[in-house]
Amino acid sequence: MPTADLFIHSANYLATVGGHSAKPACGQEMAGVGLIEAGAVAIYEGKIVAVGSTTELEHSGWIGPSTEQIDAQGKLVTPGFVDPHTHALYAGSREHELSLKIKGASYLEILKLGGGILSTVRQTIQATDEEIKAQTLKRLKSMLGSGTTTAEVKSGYGLSLQEELRALKLINELNDQQPVDLIPTFMGAHAVPPDYSEETYTEWVIQEMLPRVAKENLAEYCDVFCEPGVFSLKSSERILQAAQNYGLKLKIHADELESAGGAELAGRLRVVSAEHLLKASDEGISALAANGVIGVLLPATSFNLAKNSYARARDMIEKGMALALATDCNPGSSPTESMPLVLTLACLYLHMSPEEALIAATINAAHAVGKADRVGSIEVGKQGDVLILDVPNLDYLPYHFGVNPVETVIKSGKLVK
Repeated sequence: MPTADLFIHSANYLATVGGHSAKPACGQEMAGVGLIEAGAVAIYEGKIVAVGSTTELEHSGWIGPSTEQIDAQGKLVTPGFVDPHTHALYAGSREHELSLKIKGASYLEILKLGGGILSTVRQTIQATDEEIKAQTLKRLKSMLGSGTTTAEVKSGYGLSLQEELRALKLINELNDQQPVDLIPTFMGAHAVPPDYSEETYTEWVIQEMLPRVAKENLAEYCDVFCEPGVFSLKSSERILQAAQNYGLKLKIHADELESAGGAELAGRLRVVSAEHLLKASDEGISALAANGVIGVLLPATSFNLAKNSYARARDMIEKGMALALATDCNPGSSPTESMPLVLTLACLYLHMSPEEALIAATINAAHAVGKADRVGSIEVGKQGDVLILDVPNLDYLPYHFGVNPVETVIKSGKLVK
């Protein structure tokens, strides 16, 4: 029997988040995180090989003279965070829009003035590949330092065939150049370019972009911004059905700004995840729950838009939905890479318990990006993605905000922070 490469022991609490790899934790299942007092985990060749109490594992045969040991006494050990909704690949920034928001300008008003997504599109198109990668690497380093070990990254700041393909290629390159595992999502339907109508651009996405994305195997998912003033229900459905025909899995930005039937469409198409959902109707929530759609909630976006409007997480949980949490990392509505901040906001404004928030940021988020068989929980056979948090218990994690609680990040069994 080989001995473990790494042994983390004596944790105040180890949250395994186990038992939900086959399907996401739904409704009341989100209340249990599998806490082990004086917990320990052993990792060999990048994979978890033993989980339990420190006393049990010290006598398991996995610990040898060459095993590196980390004492987590007084600390909380959790799976690495999974961020299932980001727009982290872009160039430039939009800090000048803050004053417009303070003066009352809405998201869509800023977009119509040539700001918002279209501003980032211009800056990204003008940047070189190396400039985009350098700026994105900085954000990915920040994510990793805050405990994110797996993240979805969307295209959508190109809005042309050439630029969307470039973005997806850069996401795939970055996946090989730094520790965070990246899941690429094609989001050519992020906004309508100025020279197009919604109808003509929708046709362009379907006829020109999707075939190339699929042929070159550049993305796992397709997403669309389904919102009045952006892409209608009809256009969104056409794009998503075409994407499905090309073998892409489906996501949808739904009911962020208005209750417009996006959640109902997500349920009807049985997409993997519906995202934002601030204005989802009762009927929409029921449709999502009935069809097993994961709700990806983005409280940092709500916080930054300062409209005092948050998704109805409690209603969703009571309906039996599986919820995930994400940063929505982007240059406009959510310029943050911090999943710990998202957990705090989820507890304060979505009224989720710390247990629900942790499950939503780990195993359910892993399901939202199709990686729950590999990451999202501390279980034998999973990838050794583990965090040691400088907090004494789970309640303390969202309680103490504005600081980074992540002391140690272990990615595939290797210390990366």
